Amino acid sequence: MANTFKDVFLQYDWEDVKQQIASCKTTDVQHALTKNKRNLHDFIALISPAAKPFLEEMAQQSQQLTIQRFGKNIQLYAPLYLSNECHNICTYCGFSMDNKIRRRTLSGGEIQLEAQALRQMGFQHVLLVSGEANNSVNTPYFLEAIAHIRPLFPQISIEVQPLDQEDYVALRHANVNAVLVYQETYHQEVYKNYHPKGKKSNFDYRLATPDRIGAAGMHKIGLGVLLGLEDWRVDSFFNALHIDYLQKRYWQTKYSVSFPRLRPAEGVDAPNFMMDDADLLQLICAYRLWNPDLEISLSTREEEIFRDHIIPLGITSMSAASKTNPGGYVVEPSSLEQFEISDERPVAAIVNQIRKVGYQPVWKDWQPEFIGN
Repeated sequence: MANTFKDVFLQYDWEDVKQQIASCKTTDVQHALTKNKRNLHDFIALISPAAKPFLEEMAQQSQQLTIQRFGKNIQLYAPLYLSNECHNICTYCGFSMDNKIRRRTLSGGEIQLEAQALRQMGFQHVLLVSGEANNSVNTPYFLEAIAHIRPLFPQISIEVQPLDQEDYVALRHANVNAVLVYQETYHQEVYKNYHPKGKKSNFDYRLATPDRIGAAGMHKIGLGVLLGLEDWRVDSFFNALHIDYLQKRYWQTKYSVSFPRLRPAEGVDAPNFMMDDADLLQLICAYRLWNPDLEISLSTREEEIFRDHIIPLGITSMSAASKTNPGGYVVEPSSLEQFEISDERPVAAIVNQIRKVGYQPVWKDWQPEFIGN
């Protein structure tokens, strides 16, 4: 087996994968749809343009597989933004260091206020998010933040800058359930264009992050790409390749995938590649058909009509009532958002919609006392 994902990654060429996807035929899609167990070659067929006429059949199979594995349950979570400080320049992010905004890092007391507001809404699963500022928003800060909110939330996930393995071990011992990390794009030749300055410009260090998380024994790893930077089909293949490698190497860990489509934000570039709703539905169904055990998450980046219709078609978790700025719930609602959200409905409306389509909202699926450290 490969020592790291980089060993696997180097076996593939972006343009070759792009050509494989483009050359898929109707027969390739039909063959993939008849199989009980699908491989990455089938995933290529299912995300290809040739699969678009089969979207209804893919959605039906995706629904059936999701019910078989997860039941009619949708887990709810909310992000809690800790800081918009960042030492990176990223051309697509409102928190980019070259964006002249007022920076804000929540204190312990402010974190508690934000956490209490979320708990009062009903949330028991919180996702801690921050910009990448290693000098101030670092592992000691995250551990302190977790200590403040742990009495309120049995399920804590984190989406912050890539860390070293020992940092992830410390977070696991602090009862962090999951770590989310996005490569943004697997197109190495243009990655530097999107990340011209800061630690994030190190493609290889970011690429190896899930290996460090897996080696630390984290319960769950979440992956994804920023849909809109490069060709979504090619990027999604590499993301699936990454998940495939991780599942084989760190087989005791659970995996999830998210679908952040590039959203408007202050001082950022427009998407380079457009992805419409039918494309996103196709991608969600393709992931489910390829990997029935994969948790699939959809955020409030997406519009409410799309989110309402996607509930029974393959996803397992949704965010609700999200704020993407530090202090956005009660401390400082007017501070700069990382990006605009689309679905601004209150939690009760999301819960009602989930129940309306015959599904059950789930507030937590994790209790740290049940898992030994």
